[in-house]
Amino acid sequence: MGGGGQQTESSEPAKCDGVGPGGGRGGSAVYTWEEVQKHCHRSDQWLVIDRKVYNITQWAKRHPGGIRVISHFAGEDATDAFSAFHPDANFVRKFLKPLLIGELAPTEPSQDQGKNAALVQDFQALRDRVEKEGLLRARPLFFSLYLGHILLLEALALGLLWVWGTSWSLTLLCSLMLATSQSQAGWLQHDYGHLSVCKKSSWNHILQKFVIGHLKGASANWWNHRHFQHHAKPNVFSKDPDVNSLHVFVLGDKQPVEYGIKKLKYMPYHHQHQYFFLSKLLNTFHWISDLAWSMSFYLRFFCCYYPFFGFFGSVALISFVRFLESHWFVWVTQMNHLPMEIDHERHQDWLTMQLSATCNIEQSTFNDWFSGHLNFQIEHHLFPTMPRHNYHLVAPLVRALCEKHGVPYQVKTLQKGMTDVVRSLKKSGDLWLDAYLHK
Repeated sequence: MGGGGQQTESSEPAKCDGVGPGGGRGGSAVYTWEEVQKHCHRSDQWLVIDRKVYNITQWAKRHPGGIRVISHFAGEDATDAFSAFHPDANFVRKFLKPLLIGELAPTEPSQDQGKNAALVQDFQALRDRVEKEGLLRARPLFFSLYLGHILLLEALALGLLWVWGTSWSLTLLCSLMLATSQSQAGWLQHDYGHLSVCKKSSWNHILQKFVIGHLKGASANWWNHRHFQHHAKPNVFSKDPDVNSLHVFVLGDKQPVEYGIKKLKYMPYHHQHQYFFLSKLLNTFHWISDLAWSMSFYLRFFCCYYPFFGFFGSVALISFVRFLESHWFVWVTQMNHLPMEIDHERHQDWLTMQLSATCNIEQSTFNDWFSGHLNFQIEHHLFPTMPRHNYHLVAPLVRALCEKHGVPYQVKTLQKGMTDVVRSLKKSGDLWLDAYLHK
């Protein structure tokens, strides 16, 4: 899961307790959920897809999407996650065959952990409808024009200095144009990373490396390693890297209390809603670590801007552009997640898990462009390989399904989405302070 079905090496039969291929059972054994759930440790991992039980203990280390994203579903039903991450499920299934050790007993439900069977079935029916109606197929012209407007912004920014010079006002305008192109390139590489543009996964991977590497100067492998985990278990502590704040922030309602009771004070968390604005400076410097991955970007940038600003001036320019872009990126990505539920693993079904961790921002031409269509965060999380231009088509169907099963479907204004980020940080900081002082 999370690797788009890409396989670069031959699969080997899985061994289980030294009893031969597929656990030595030839896929004929039957299991209860209680038995499956015991195999959820790093050295012993099973999961279920379409009622089939697979031993992924050894395979997880070679999983193209990374060991963590697939291991997050050990001991669970991974059917919906498997479908969500792999645009060509039939291609991937042939690599599952050597891992098959059996299936669920006929008396066992298809869902684990007491999940709502009717809701799960209705969502799977919705996914079948989405596939039949062609909503998972991309329009190449859309993404070609999108890439074109990014390249145009890059060219205009350089041309501006070439024709009119390097006054403070023109340099600021150039910085704004570069920050815009960088942000939009970030949304575009995100599309390629989710394999939602090209029919062949290999083309998506190549184009993602071009956009994030050559146009942005970052690492596709680094991005995918973190981002697939985020999609697999959004807002789940220890599984979603996006809520692993390395003690800089305490998030949600539970973590602040846990930190407070333990008297942990790595930062003045009751002021985190204030120093959140300064934390963007940290995002500016992390790009330097990707220098080895994306030399072409930095070489191109300095070749273009060194004649105008010299070496130190060019460093100052790219640092300022990164600062502007990081603000853009963080606000857009966090307004959909940070104010939502952040908790430890609760073993929810795919729909409920994604809806509890995501919300939408109202649709408008500006909001669609500004956020790279991630204002439809709910639809993106439910169908991560869906091309973004189809989110608005599936949104009414998702909303209807949520209303049927009583699952909250939140839509906010852009302003409310951003203010809720600060509000949620303040709430969590106050919870920490109360627990730190009184518990």
